[in-house]
Amino acid sequence: MNIPARSIIQRHTTSKHCSNKMSATEPHLNFRSFIEALKADNDLVEINEPVSAYLEAAAITRLVCENDEKAPLFNNVVGAKDGLWRILGAPASLRKSPTERFGRLARHLALPPTASMREILDKMLAADELPPIPPSIVSTGPCKENSIEGDQIDLTRLPVPMIHASDGGAYVQTFGMHIVQSPDGKWTNWSIARAMVHDKNHLTGLVIEPQHIWQIHQMWKKEGRDVPWALAFGVPPAAIMASSMPIPDGVTEAEYVGAMVGQPIELTKCDTNDLYVPANAEIVFEGTLSITEKGPEGPFGEMHGYIFPGDTHICPKYKVNKITYRNNAILPMSSCGKLTDETHTMIGSLAAAEIRKLCQKAHLPVLDAFAPFISQVTWVALRIDTTALRALSVDPKAFAKQIGDLIFNHKAGYTIHRLVLVGEDIDVYDDKEVMWAFSTRCKPGVDEVFFEDVRAFPLIPYNAHGNSSPVRGGKVVSDALLPVEYTEGRRNWEAADFKESYPEEVKERVLGRWESMGFAKLE
Repeated sequence: MNIPARSIIQRHTTSKHCSNKMSATEPHLNFRSFIEALKADNDLVEINEPVSAYLEAAAITRLVCENDEKAPLFNNVVGAKDGLWRILGAPASLRKSPTERFGRLARHLALPPTASMREILDKMLAADELPPIPPSIVSTGPCKENSIEGDQIDLTRLPVPMIHASDGGAYVQTFGMHIVQSPDGKWTNWSIARAMVHDKNHLTGLVIEPQHIWQIHQMWKKEGRDVPWALAFGVPPAAIMASSMPIPDGVTEAEYVGAMVGQPIELTKCDTNDLYVPANAEIVFEGTLSITEKGPEGPFGEMHGYIFPGDTHICPKYKVNKITYRNNAILPMSSCGKLTDETHTMIGSLAAAEIRKLCQKAHLPVLDAFAPFISQVTWVALRIDTTALRALSVDPKAFAKQIGDLIFNHKAGYTIHRLVLVGEDIDVYDDKEVMWAFSTRCKPGVDEVFFEDVRAFPLIPYNAHGNSSPVRGGKVVSDALLPVEYTEGRRNWEAADFKESYPEEVKERVLGRWESMGFAKLE
């Protein structure tokens, strides 16, 4: 555990970029501008009283996530010195407003706060069809306003968040972006993977198969050299979105982001290695990821909402050789756990988007895909075009197997353990709709196809702490399409709800008098 201590951190201030003024860059390309956009949206609470990084900041943020409250910006973190650091909690969680529920995510992508989840995912996928735009390399940037290195670095004396009381240590990395590159320089990968403080200049963190950071780690291991590494916090919001997305192996996220936003993203070179980081990042750790040295990591309260005390893993060490940072830097923090936080809104949603693209490229009749939050994003619901399905004249079991073989053997399906097939009448972005279809149209066992010879996601408790292999099997396609949807052109049922059970004139009378009868305004 890391109880923040008060210490004086020596720093070096460069001759350039010493102003604290906000950058004019758009919110999706600049973390500071993103925070200002949240403030303008009335979606930010600035907390100026002292708050401890040891559990208190995370506890406030956790309650925010569980109640879809405004993002908290902790401006007075106990133990912060010389600009290291303030903390922003819940940077990509949900809003309470039904009309702006995904507004924080929308702000990551230059979309209006009223954007739907479908519009957000469409924006993320659009870059796949566009020519990549290489980044613009600049000589320096705000991320280099200050620096500390060598013996000046002591991570144990920084106000690193302790997220949950039973975590194995203080986790500085919950919403930063790891940057690594293949030995031949052809593939630069940006990704999010948790990491905790090990000692004054080392972190330990998950580097697990088949994630891209693991793949590149294996390449350097074959070379017999440690991995040049950087970890950037408070990066352009569009970049952190891309870092969460399971884009194909070998694709460089900087070029993908450029295509997505329609302009180059500005990068600057690290001082101690040849990697490039976002020039306006809040904080950058420079160093190496060891191919030999390991240390204990965890336990940690992960995205599925559990902590298993004592569940420690031996993981590779990251060595921090230098820290550069903006004036009055801000560390983004995700207080992971039960619904709903960044691990759900980003990891699950973006995996589902990639699954939709995968299915459509394989010419399968999939209209939409989404990971229901209610499943802790272990499921993906697939909305099927039943007209196209009937044209295939396919047996339901054969169709389910075809879907499962494609997705469960692809990286996009790595974190997903259940696929639920639903018809056009179901809105896959609505948890209640998906659960209604699954609970009433899929007969357990009969309408399901199981997959045991596929890679499992070990972070789900029923894998790591269950009754079978933590890394193989336990996946299923649950067919919530009724037989008529495979064979006929129309439904033989009506939904017993307001939308379908009443004539239009009755609905209009009810809606017209709703508020005058004393009910709250419908969104």
